[in-house]
Amino acid sequence: MRLALAGALAVMAQTAGAVECQSITFDDTQYTVCEVDAAQEDLQLFLYDETGAVLGHFLAIDRALAPEGKQLSFAMNAGMYHEDRAPVGHYLEDGEEVMRVIESAGPGNFGLLPNGVFCLREGRADVFETSDYVRDAPACEDATQSGPMLVIDGALHPRFLADGTSKFIRNGVGTSADGQRVVFAISDAPVNFYDFARLFRDQLKTPNALYFDGNISRLYAPDLNRNDIGFRLGPIVGVVAPSE
Repeated sequence: MRLALAGALAVMAQTAGAVECQSITFDDTQYTVCEVDAAQEDLQLFLYDETGAVLGHFLAIDRALAPEGKQLSFAMNAGMYHEDRAPVGHYLEDGEEVMRVIESAGPGNFGLLPNGVFCLREGRADVFETSDYVRDAPACEDATQSGPMLVIDGALHPRFLADGTSKFIRNGVGTSADGQRVVFAISDAPVNFYDFARLFRDQLKTPNALYFDGNISRLYAPDLNRNDIGFRLGPIVGVVAPSE
């Protein structure tokens, strides 16, 4: 499915399978948006390698996949982390819990409740508000908790201000109600939370969306010749595909 875009289209590229990345303009701000069909693509979370070392970089994941005849076709940082790159909130990979769910409010963006959990199950992906995630206990194969929520059942986070002055490069994810359509976005210029959340609600039409991080936000989209570099990351989400 292609995104219905009202803004000007700057770049468009389509990968093999059901991953599509494109550059769009929404309210005079440029974003890079990657849409994944969860029923077709192999979405996974990555944090540590088989020795327990932090992977930290997109190309490190790509190298780890190579012996299996696989590669990354898309990736993005996927949740906040401590200095040692351990996740701040709940983290689950291949069914193994690395960090428990954090339900309490706290300092920083993560603790600006409601926050949420991005959950990967076979053939679908969903953004849950954290209390719903705890109540429903979905059988996620992978999950990462971050915050704040951007869009909650079609409504913007109640703490966001239209004239908010805190602006950063930001990234996040939104999902459709049926869990089939997963849309990742990163701003290409600093934005506030309100405008970033409106991108997901009003332009990308995702009823639930979750903030991943800001300032350190990075994207791997080889078909756009994009491989953002920098310090090691914590949790990373990516699409795994057969090597070409």
